Amino acid sequence: MPLFHDQMHRHIEIPAKPQRIISIVPSQTELLFDLGLDAAIIGITKYCIHPGEKVKQKIKIGGTKELDINLIKSLKPDLIIGNKEENERSPVEELMQHFPVWMSDISDLESALDMVSKVGEITDCATHAQDLITRITQQFNKLTIKPSNHLSIKPSQNRVAYFIWRKPYMVAGKGTFIDDMLKKFGLINVFEAERYPEITSVQLQTVNPDFVLLSSEPYPFKEKHIHEFQALLPNATIKVVDGEMFSWYGSRLLQAPDYFEQLFDNQ
Repeated sequence: MPLFHDQMHRHIEIPAKPQRIISIVPSQTELLFDLGLDAAIIGITKYCIHPGEKVKQKIKIGGTKELDINLIKSLKPDLIIGNKEENERSPVEELMQHFPVWMSDISDLESALDMVSKVGEITDCATHAQDLITRITQQFNKLTIKPSNHLSIKPSQNRVAYFIWRKPYMVAGKGTFIDDMLKKFGLINVFEAERYPEITSVQLQTVNPDFVLLSSEPYPFKEKHIHEFQALLPNATIKVVDGEMFSWYGSRLLQAPDYFEQLFDNQ
C-alpha cells in the first residue's frame, strides 16, 4: 500500500483509493463530502451536521471524544480521519492498532489548507482538493474590509475577546485556529494565554476589549447572553457569531471571508 504522512509527522500505509472511510471530525467530514466521497464514507460522529441531508444517511460512531470503538471495528474501515485537538488520544491510539488513522494538526489557515491538500492525496481526490484550495485562497485574498471601516472607529480599536464557553468563562487564546481567523479579519486577541484558558469577569474587565464575540459552539451562546456581557463591558460591541465560520477548517472556509465582511454590517 502507498505510504503517506499526516500532520503529526506519522507515516501511514493507506489503500491507493480508500473505499471505507470514517471521519471523526465534523469539519473534515464536510470536506470529504465536498470532495465527492459520499459513497466511500461509512461512518461519522453525531456532531457531523454538514451537509445536512447526506449525513443523515451515515452510521454515527459516537462523539468526537466518545468514540464507539467496537462499532468502528465492526465497520472495518480502510481509513479513519481525525484531528489532534478534537479527538481524545487514547481511543485514537487504540484504533491505530487496527486501521490506518490519518491525523490533522491545525492552528492556522496555512495548516488548514495543507490538510485539505493531504486529504485530497490520500483519498485520490488531489485535483479536486487543489481546486478547493485555490478558491479558498482567492476568497481570503479578497478579504479587505475591517471592523473599523464599518464602525467609523480608530484603527487601534480592534481588540477582541472570543468566548467559547460559559460557567466557567473560556476564551480562544493564542496558538488556535480561531485566533488566526481573528487576525485575518484585522482583530487582535486580548488574551495572550495559549489554547483555551478559563478567565474571570474581572480579567475580562481588566483587558477591556473593544469587541466580545460569543461563539455559537461549542457553548450555544444566544442573543440573551449579550446583556450579561454588556453589563460587564458597557462600551464594548457584543455579538453572537457563527462558530463554524471561525473554527471549521475544511471546505467551510469558502464561506468564512464573506461572513467576516458581513459580520459588522448594520451596526
